Amino acid sequence: MTIDTNAISHASTDLQADQRLHIPKQCRTLAHMCPRPIPNSYWATPLLLACEYPYAPRLKSQKLDALLSSGIRTFIDLTEHGELSPYAPHLDKRAAQLGIDVSTVEYHCFPIQDRSLPQSVEYMCQILDVLRDNERRGRISAVHCRGGIGRTGMVIGCWLVECEVAKNGEEALAVIAKEWKTVEKCKRFPHSPETGPQFEFVKNFRRKGVCCY
Repeated sequence: MTIDTNAISHASTDLQADQRLHIPKQCRTLAHMCPRPIPNSYWATPLLLACEYPYAPRLKSQKLDALLSSGIRTFIDLTEHGELSPYAPHLDKRAAQLGIDVSTVEYHCFPIQDRSLPQSVEYMCQILDVLRDNERRGRISAVHCRGGIGRTGMVIGCWLVECEVAKNGEEALAVIAKEWKTVEKCKRFPHSPETGPQFEFVKNFRRKGVCCY
């Protein structure tokens, strides 16, 4: 048996970095435990995938199919009306073609303007309520915007705080930064969320029942 000592050294370095950033232990190996269904995606928790927009009408092979095949049954779309070709009208058909009971598939749309913030903290909490409900039912959800970078990263960060995977927004951003490094497009877009105000929104976010700002 050959042991790659270089890999062991890197793993040790990664673990030390995680400890310095106070990344929760349960998040450190999530990417290894849960194969990503599409290259530009990552698992924020075992029940929540962050990804880019999963549909392009001209493509025969759809990312949407890969998400459905991976067990995702709830889709949370953060894009605005008219921003991209909608996939909601095709969701049931794609699920049926894969042998999935269409009654188990849910779609929710919470539009947020690209590179912007939600209209209010309360609006963000509405999104988190859907995630909480799906977690309670043991359902696997996917959150996406256009590129899966800004709006998606912002929602993921707030959810990590809300579900207490991260103790605060800063820790949530550290978790996302680590996972984002494993995403295919990270070399072109090195940070998630995407804008300074989006980072600040996550940093200042507090769990429901706690003053947010």
